[in-house]
Amino acid sequence: MSIKNIFSLTTSIISLFIFILFSNLSSNSDENNIKYYSNDEGILSIMYHRFNESKYPSTNIQMDIFKQQIEIIEDSNYKFNNPSEFEKMFSTPKIKKEILITIDDAFLSFYQEAWPFLKKNKIPFILFVSTEPVGKRGYMTWSQIREVESEDFAFIGHHSHTHDYLINETNDQFISDIEKANKIFLKELGYIPNLFSYPFGEYSKFMRNYISKNFKFAFGQHSGVIDLNKDKFELPRFPINEKYGELKRFKSIINYFPLEYKEIFPKEKYLSQENNPPKFEVKFFKEQKNLDNINCYSNEGNKWEKSKTNFSNYTLTIKFREPFVPRRGRINCSLNDNGKWRWFGIQFPIKEN
Repeated sequence: MSIKNIFSLTTSIISLFIFILFSNLSSNSDENNIKYYSNDEGILSIMYHRFNESKYPSTNIQMDIFKQQIEIIEDSNYKFNNPSEFEKMFSTPKIKKEILITIDDAFLSFYQEAWPFLKKNKIPFILFVSTEPVGKRGYMTWSQIREVESEDFAFIGHHSHTHDYLINETNDQFISDIEKANKIFLKELGYIPNLFSYPFGEYSKFMRNYISKNFKFAFGQHSGVIDLNKDKFELPRFPINEKYGELKRFKSIINYFPLEYKEIFPKEKYLSQENNPPKFEVKFFKEQKNLDNINCYSNEGNKWEKSKTNFSNYTLTIKFREPFVPRRGRINCSLNDNGKWRWFGIQFPIKEN
């Protein structure tokens, strides 16, 4: 073989190696983010479901209250985040907090009650759609979804096919559900949405990793404020409903700021007998001041109480009193940082015996 051919072959091998390397970095970009304390003001995401359906108080908000909540956001001089800018904004520190509105499930009441108001005021939002219920009683039709999606401030997100308790399914069944929805989205909208919302906010490590390879971002139902250090596929949202939508509480929520951290354990949020209660640990940045002021509450044993915390070397650990009870365990932590309230929450789906 000539020197020229050897050189050409060597160059090709090096090029292939570089391509594979950067392809892997790209496909696993969520695991290669550089973590640093950013003092990010954050994006606070709030989640709605039904509108003016008072017989479902746990997922409903009355329209008069919803309109007042929108007024509170505007009077607080917070900008509504346009999902078209979310990806670009995510990786840079925000100097002014923004509010992201999300609506799950595409109930008909959203289209009949909230949509005319949002359209009139051009308020941006994400509508997360599960494909199986579309067109059934109480849900929007594909024609209505396309009408909403045609506006440049309205975005459709992926919310699985069945909206079942997918965490109880096998890994293959979970993948099949997502792929079935993908085919329907392609048929009805011409594309697969790149924003995902976990049904019931529940996910395992496998589910999270699968979603990370097929979507740009994914949202749960644990409370907190999004900052550039948050996991792109475990993004927090504050659920708003009749019980948790009272205006005084809402004013407090929208004035929360991110509590940034380097890392949180366990990585597996799906708990079984073997790992319940979990070994919980949060590693904070040394630049974060007033960490001694942190307070956490958790609901192990189905009782909300102040958590037994220990703080050492910028690391928070919680010793749980007893195992969490199905269906979900939760932890909420807040920090009074010189009058600025910072917050994060975690949700653990619990496997039933």
